[in-house]
Amino acid sequence: MKHEATPLEHAVGLAGGQAALARKLREARGLNVQQGHVWYWLNKSGKLPPQYAADVEAVTGVSKNDLRPDVFGRDA
Repeated sequence: MKHEATPLEHAVGLAGGQAALARKLREARGLNVQQGHVWYWLNKSGKLPPQYAADVEAVTGVSKNDLRPDVFGRDA
């Protein structure tokens, strides 16, 4: 059975991988995010911290509403 990517996995893929997403967040948004943070979000917490949702949206185009619908609601 094929695994359907979560919005966070999709964002990581669009960015070019975990390290690339972390680099984009550092360079474009001035955040102190390392690849290990992204790995943790994907593999341990299972969620993107809400304070990063708008930043991930800005660098990947994946909506913060899709990334954290529990916080921001679903896109209409």
